[in-house]
Amino acid sequence: MSRVAVISFSPLRSDPRVLKQLPLLAAHEVTTIGHGEAPDGVAAHVRVPDGAQSWRYPRAAVIARRYRFAYENNPAVRYVREHTTPGAFDAVIANDVDAAGAACALRASRGFHLDLHEYAPEQNAELWRFRTFVAPFLRWQLRTYARRARSTSTVGHDIAQRYGREFGLNPTVVMNASAYRAISPHPTPPTIRLVHAGAALPNRRIETMIDAAGAAGRAGAPITLDVYLAPNHPHYADQLAELASGYANVTVHPAIAHRELVAKLAEYDLGVHILAPTNYNNLVALPNKLFDFVQARLGVIIGPSPEMARIVERDGLGVVAAGFAVEDLERELMRLTPDRVDAFKRASDGSARDLSAEAQSEVWREQFGRLLA
Repeated sequence: MSRVAVISFSPLRSDPRVLKQLPLLAAHEVTTIGHGEAPDGVAAHVRVPDGAQSWRYPRAAVIARRYRFAYENNPAVRYVREHTTPGAFDAVIANDVDAAGAACALRASRGFHLDLHEYAPEQNAELWRFRTFVAPFLRWQLRTYARRARSTSTVGHDIAQRYGREFGLNPTVVMNASAYRAISPHPTPPTIRLVHAGAALPNRRIETMIDAAGAAGRAGAPITLDVYLAPNHPHYADQLAELASGYANVTVHPAIAHRELVAKLAEYDLGVHILAPTNYNNLVALPNKLFDFVQARLGVIIGPSPEMARIVERDGLGVVAAGFAVEDLERELMRLTPDRVDAFKRASDGSARDLSAEAQSEVWREQFGRLLA
């Protein structure tokens, strides 16, 4: 039995990728390191205080490009260094670039695996402060720490290729898939019920979906749209609710608990996600909501996001709009029929097992096995 540390500067009990990694390590003695209570079934837990957040780098040091000082004096990183012993673990699974340096400091005898999630240097690239100060710091972390990982993974093929081109990494792809659900698609009624569920983030331009569904409804399309929003930006969420109140067929609701999400989505017919390409990660996103729609056995409407479009078109899951504008989505909504949506649902049902977390996690199982061999 090997001693394995799993690090993520996130609330571990609600971190989907960490919760998928832990079952793959069940044969080993696992210590988790991160925020919140310990996940179920681990041997030990180092709880990083909620106030010690990984994004709180010493601002002056980052601006002055004193990157090593800035990283080592990050409160989350410093807490991990002070409450762990180098050499105490055989291997480490680190999540996201900000955990890579902490993984290096643990000096695991067999090294560490780094799950890079999205493309870190452009996560908020629409903001000039991020481009000017944060992105160079993240690139330094990737060159200094991520390159020392024995293996890496990320969420999509385009991101994996870019990490390879720019940093010499060779990540495998583990998509943000949802757990397999044994659900049967239901027949689509004459009024087609659309649904979107996610975070209220202004850079996603959720108003596009609301305006398009509202305009299509006014033009006679037999559709409704329900939007379930997590209030990441409360003011923006309020603006969206006010916008939806102007349309008879659109309603904004509070967020659904993640454990109940797929069951709730299964009450609908078509999942919609037009994600504005306001930054690189939005452009190449392959989000968990796409896989939630599949497990709920819904059809799908998306914009021309290349990673999502590749799967939707390959498996016949739904419609890829020509663009990200209101009129692009409205045009597709006007063309929907119950028969078309039923065909999309059948395609989701046929792809649900291949697009499940269980299938995707096999990639990690092989990587972790090599790390721990």
